[in-house]
Amino acid sequence: MALPPGRSIDLPGRGQTFIREVAGPPDAPTLMLLHGWTATADLNWFTTFEVLGQHFRIIAPDHRGHGKGINSKSPFRLEDCADDVAAIADVLGINTFIPVGYSMGGTIAQLIWKRHESRVRGLVLCSTAASFAVSREERLSFLGLTGLAVLARLTPNQTIDWLTEQLYMQRKGDGLEPWALEQMASHDWRKIIEAGSAIGNFDSTSWLKQVDVPTSVVITTKDQVVAVDRQQRLIELLDDVDAHFIDGAHNAVYTDHRTYVPMLLAAITSVHQRSKPLQ
Repeated sequence: MALPPGRSIDLPGRGQTFIREVAGPPDAPTLMLLHGWTATADLNWFTTFEVLGQHFRIIAPDHRGHGKGINSKSPFRLEDCADDVAAIADVLGINTFIPVGYSMGGTIAQLIWKRHESRVRGLVLCSTAASFAVSREERLSFLGLTGLAVLARLTPNQTIDWLTEQLYMQRKGDGLEPWALEQMASHDWRKIIEAGSAIGNFDSTSWLKQVDVPTSVVITTKDQVVAVDRQQRLIELLDDVDAHFIDGAHNAVYTDHRTYVPMLLAAITSVHQRSKPLQ
């Protein structure tokens, strides 16, 4: 599967980031494909570019600390990632778009609506949730990441190098392809740790009912990363929503792509058809 063209772009006052871009048909709506934690645009979406690009314009950025995303000395914040996407749209002259968020990208998509409501035509939320740390076990797990995030800012570089190497080696043992490992090696693993902590602290349950754009939720029913009931909770919290179920794990977007990609296209098309016409 060939990757579409990619390029670095400067976001005034924010830094330089990297995007993949597919032009799509003339006058096609724009999708912002937002990848998950420890992934990149390529790692998360490489199976989808060709099919989605036949129907939509696609912009797929690397988030802060991930791949070739913005390199900032500031602590990782999901809100900054949401603002980065709006800034990308500004630079590219895109007025409105549909955020398509996978896992962590789903939290960023929700925040884009909250912080840049007028830009969002609809939402597609994949293998994600309104909150991730509810049970005692989950809270303890994310509390550990929060501790690591603090440690990452206080301990000497040698300790940081050791911590990040452990995280990288853990993912290296997941059986990923060499090109995927090469992309993961480009992460700022301090920011990855901070991002994990931010995900654990994310909670949109108090305001998600206010979302006033059409939404599709793509649920991976064998997911061992984001609990299925947590994904399904989005259906209860959102008003104008439809659900699409994939009999697959959290990484089904590439392990089961022949099933996943057509379902994702259906979810996005549903949002597009229900969204208000451009003025």
